[in-house]
Amino acid sequence: MSFFAILIALLLEQVRPLAHDNPVHAALRGWMRSMRRNFDTGQSAHAWVAWMLAVAVPALISGLIHWALGQVSALLAFIWLVAVLYLTLGFRQFSHHFSDIRQALEAGDEALARERFARWLNVDASTLPRAELLRQFIVHSVLSAHRHVFGVLVGFVLLWVLGLGPAGAVLYRLAEYVSRRWRQRPDGTPSEALESAALGMWRWIDLVPSRVTALGFAVVGNFEEAVAGWRSRSAAGGAGSDDVVLAAAGGAINLPLLRSAWQEPSGAADAPQLAHLGSVVGLVWRAVVLWMLLLALLSLARLVG
Repeated sequence: MSFFAILIALLLEQVRPLAHDNPVHAALRGWMRSMRRNFDTGQSAHAWVAWMLAVAVPALISGLIHWALGQVSALLAFIWLVAVLYLTLGFRQFSHHFSDIRQALEAGDEALARERFARWLNVDASTLPRAELLRQFIVHSVLSAHRHVFGVLVGFVLLWVLGLGPAGAVLYRLAEYVSRRWRQRPDGTPSEALESAALGMWRWIDLVPSRVTALGFAVVGNFEEAVAGWRSRSAAGGAGSDDVVLAAAGGAINLPLLRSAWQEPSGAADAPQLAHLGSVVGLVWRAVVLWMLLLALLSLARLVG
């Protein structure tokens, strides 16, 4: 059931992309803002309560609804599973940014590409050298693919096997969202305690998914270089989940993506080129096919067993 639910959700998302201002996501964003306003007192205990209510409770509710529907009808439970995956999983939640920027770059309109890149990430890209613009574009595209597709898939599967339905997909997406949104601003909000809770939980939640994504990139890309990059970054100490994903992805397409690695003198010849954008797309789609095949085999084995 899980394989077909994922497949249908991905196909639906390609045919009918989810609008950014859809009512479900808007309601969840409002819920998380409410939890921050009501519980962010600057105390660690209250920060954890806010995180649990904003992230863990919706994830648990999604799992309970799936279980309750399963008691009534397997079809209703399957429809709910597809609906939740449609809301949490998919390329089209970020791929339009990639397509628009890539088209501008290929058309030679670098000013438009910079404008679209700045609008996507809410940053100033006007002074970035072209090579650095390409590098950052590829970096954020790889991380978006991880956070919107592969990470969600792993989170879903891990809790699915524990009988929690789509709770893992919801948990992963909401945890990633608050880790970005609950960052302390110049006005002091949210509090340092809330930021610390959101980032700390995100590091734990993304620990396994990021490694699975890195492994997938290694398998479908240049395996030796991907693993070497991964091991080198880990050996350097302090490697976060994003670093692991980028080190493996960079090795898989023979392009150093981590800024420190790219700035080494020996890496000058490996500066990002437009052709690397196609390599990234191919890498991501091969990884999708790989994990879908593995899920299909696991589902088949479960049915036969």
